[in-house]
Amino acid sequence: MVKTARWLVILLVVLGCVGCDRVTKSEARAHLVPGATISLAADTIRLEYTENPGAFLGLGQSLPTVARTVLLDLGGLALVAAALLWALTSKRITASQTVGAALICGGGIGNLIDRFTHGGYVVDFLNVGIGPLRTGIFNIADFALLAGLALVAASWTLADRGQPPGPEFLA
Repeated sequence: MVKTARWLVILLVVLGCVGCDRVTKSEARAHLVPGATISLAADTIRLEYTENPGAFLGLGQSLPTVARTVLLDLGGLALVAAALLWALTSKRITASQTVGAALICGGGIGNLIDRFTHGGYVVDFLNVGIGPLRTGIFNIADFALLAGLALVAASWTLADRGQPPGPEFLA
């Protein structure tokens, strides 16, 4: 029963991430114009369409195409596979680590779908901030991936301090 719960959590989180990412990118492609900005919530959120050949916030976009493909496509596949393998086979994994690994997988899969279907590019469209303090342009998959990494890192940090990181899913 516990393994079934873990599988179900992973499946729901991954499908939710990929689904939200696909829908929002599709809407961005359909309704946003490159170079134009839509400001929302007193300019806290900006919608700006861009096609990003790099990783989060454009990291690696200036690499040669072959290096970028190996690093982002194959590296992305390896990250998704490693997170999924860890989440599914770990003998002792907390609920937050399971959700974190699933978020990493969902975000990674969302961006890999874009890379494989759009010539190595990922659609980015979100920018948040207050005044001049702003993020770069990103997407839902990027957010899921970073949230997953933060959850896993926080759970390991708590464990290193001797604090219980949360309930465990026992194998």
